[in-house]
Amino acid sequence: MSNPMRTPKVEKVIVHMGVGESGQRLVDAENILRGITEQEVIRCFAKRTLPNFSIKKNEPIGCKVTLRGQRAEGFLETAFSIIEKKVERYQFDSLGNISFGIEEHTDFPGMKYDPNIGVFGMDVTVVLKRPGERVSKRRIAKHKIPTSHRLTVDDAIAFLNESYGVEVE
Repeated sequence: MSNPMRTPKVEKVIVHMGVGESGQRLVDAENILRGITEQEVIRCFAKRTLPNFSIKKNEPIGCKVTLRGQRAEGFLETAFSIIEKKVERYQFDSLGNISFGIEEHTDFPGMKYDPNIGVFGMDVTVVLKRPGERVSKRRIAKHKIPTSHRLTVDDAIAFLNESYGVEVE
């Protein structure tokens, strides 16, 4: 695109591992996520009690990492190559963000299978934006983003295809 204000970019990438229980499995998941992303991991807590799943409110049940900048782009290159650069159209939301899953952490380079740990999957959410979005979030002189400047699903698909070679089926 010729106008730099219309060119989408990756704002952040959120990588989440839901374990469903606290204890050693959660610690193992945190270590794996730390090894893959090379960044500090944050624990996620249960919002309510679910007796059928033996989950109590405020119990740690998962972990996540938010990547920005070069780390996010490098991680996306690897993640898209793992899923063979193919995503479905239903994986996009109305704002042009995309979420997809990776079934096994062993698909990442440098990660090996350990029978004591097992295999963990993860969810990856990519948040895309156009420059100028800060106008709607700042404290002083806050304004709405015009509809013509908002990111659409088609814009996000075109950006991912051009930047990462991702095919949408």
